Amino acid sequence: MDKSSKIYIAGHRGMVGSAIWRALENKGYVNLIGQSSKEVDLRNQQAVLNFFDREKPEVVIDAAARVGGILANNDYPYQFLMENMQIQNNLIDASLQADCQKFIFLGSSCIYPKLAPQPLKEEYLLTSSLEPTNEWYAIAKITGVKACEAIRKQFGKDYISLMPTNLYGSFDNFDLKTSHVLPAMIRKFHEAKQSTFNGQQSTVTLWGSGTPMREFLHVDDMADAVVFALENQFQDNLYNVGTGKDLTIKELAKMIQRIVGHEGDIFWDSSKPDGTPRKLMDVSKMSQAGWKAKIGLEEGIKSTYQWFLQNQDSFKEVKM
Repeated sequence: MDKSSKIYIAGHRGMVGSAIWRALENKGYVNLIGQSSKEVDLRNQQAVLNFFDREKPEVVIDAAARVGGILANNDYPYQFLMENMQIQNNLIDASLQADCQKFIFLGSSCIYPKLAPQPLKEEYLLTSSLEPTNEWYAIAKITGVKACEAIRKQFGKDYISLMPTNLYGSFDNFDLKTSHVLPAMIRKFHEAKQSTFNGQQSTVTLWGSGTPMREFLHVDDMADAVVFALENQFQDNLYNVGTGKDLTIKELAKMIQRIVGHEGDIFWDSSKPDGTPRKLMDVSKMSQAGWKAKIGLEEGIKSTYQWFLQNQDSFKEVKM
């Protein structure tokens, strides 16, 4: 990959896109382009085609999506299905029409069946039913994976899909109604630490039983994996990206509580859904290709909390 190649990062202002931008700049790439959603509405096919015609990118990295946690997915199923399909389909088709030789599609581990064997292997895709709380987002992402696979098969282009596990880090969404579990916990424990009653720090209420197991990958590691995929030829079309290690939500809560310094109680609201019991990625294909995660979970949460503290007045809140 030439350092002057014109690389378009869709979603460059989001947590993942901005991390990819920083990683590419750090490696000496000098021709990066990005457009905000106000400049180009990726849901609008003609707007996307016009942008490609004007800018003529050589490489496209699709880090643009409507994302959210269980609550957002449950309350806005149509937006999660339709808007994600519009965004990715417009980008994939425009890239094909513009003869882009490389396209990197970013998905999510939720594409795999709810009760698939653990750890999740790439070949488990479409072998059983999805987790109902986020199937709308998952179905959209599956169509993106299959579109890239079809282009690879029919046109011989280097279009690949990377499926990250749960991501977190700088520029995450900390809105309690739409965020994922890790940033939501950071904010909840921090705010409870700041709030005291009779000398006691406030109790933190968390959803579910705390027993589901989850794997977490720092967004800077994800960005590193994207750069690796950019600079190497991969044999297949679909690769999992993660750490290959997981922990219970209860263990995660204890770790975040300790890092934040909250000394109050935790209440588990078992009337709320748990989601998938376990979602551990099999990352052996990516490992065989030559890439492994580097940032440990505790180290990553500490740096994310520091970022949160420094950006409390301006951190992102995603409204529906």
